[in-house]
Amino acid sequence: MIPVELLSAFFAASILLGLAPGPDNIFVLTQSALHGKGAGFSVTLGLCTGLVVHTLAVAMGVAVIFQVSATAFTALKLVGAAYLLYLAWQAFRAAAPVSMETGGALNRFKLYRRGILMNITNPKVSIFFLAFLPQFADPDRGPVSVQILLLGALFIVATILVFGSVALLAGTLGAWLNRSANVQRALNRVAGAVFVGLALTLAVSRR
Repeated sequence: MIPVELLSAFFAASILLGLAPGPDNIFVLTQSALHGKGAGFSVTLGLCTGLVVHTLAVAMGVAVIFQVSATAFTALKLVGAAYLLYLAWQAFRAAAPVSMETGGALNRFKLYRRGILMNITNPKVSIFFLAFLPQFADPDRGPVSVQILLLGALFIVATILVFGSVALLAGTLGAWLNRSANVQRALNRVAGAVFVGLALTLAVSRR
């Protein structure tokens, strides 16, 4: 069993990593500002579902593929970049204001799905988990795969806390800003530009 002191240090590091500016929390921020805090929570749950996939990939050794295979890494990151460009295109063409109160379950599901796709199509997350999680595991404490699953679950809890707070704050501010149709159009343009920037960053990233 992993000592409590080590788990506490890991959790603190996970909180700090969640607070550091990156594609995921920027994604939560923009979607919350555009569609409300409920949408931000949906995106957060989607991203964390993606983290479940990455955790399982590390525990089963699948993530090593993206570390050793340039082809696999490049293919997945290009899929991710293409998806981000698709989101940018949707944001740029969303000229008509959309009320946060009329989002509906389907839109929340779409946002949840966006979070999953954005996370699992970023091979850098798998490689990060592959480098980060094993540092806190020790074969002398039992099966490493079980320790990896525990650490991944703890990282996801930290992510929910941080990203959930971002969604709450950005959603509250966005609800006030979206009272103006012009402001909402501007937010859509900003979100589109952010998606383009994230796509380019992912496309040129290296292992």
